[in-house]
Amino acid sequence: MKSLLLLMLFSGLVFAQDNVEKIFDKKTKIENPLDLRDPFRAPIMKRERRDGLTDQNIQTPEEILQGINVADIIVHGVLIGKERRAYIKSKQKADVHPVLVKEGYRIGPDRVEVKAILPGGIILVEKMVNVYGQEEYLETVIPITK
Repeated sequence: MKSLLLLMLFSGLVFAQDNVEKIFDKKTKIENPLDLRDPFRAPIMKRERRDGLTDQNIQTPEEILQGINVADIIVHGVLIGKERRAYIKSKQKADVHPVLVKEGYRIGPDRVEVKAILPGGIILVEKMVNVYGQEEYLETVIPITK
């Protein structure tokens, strides 16, 4: 009994697959109507910026951080919570907006690491080799500007 029911169900599915193509063949001139997007979903729109820039002109935060010199960093604010973050900006580049950095991010061409973000500022750690060939860690503390 179960096998007969399964056989009827399977044959019905095969028959329905052939009928779908025949039904659409005479009703529409669209070549493949089943490949169209879902009509109940909003189409994906290209985002336009208010300042007239396109996505090709926008730098990623990593690219902005590569161009910032460690000696020119200004800390605008610090967010303390589950993930600590800090807003930093360069003194030299006035046209660049502040960048949000997390602990572990690397800044500048020397790839200085943001080691800690504290309520009073940030701590940067730079790994360097001294004249004796030994590795040293140079820590820089940058307080929040007022």
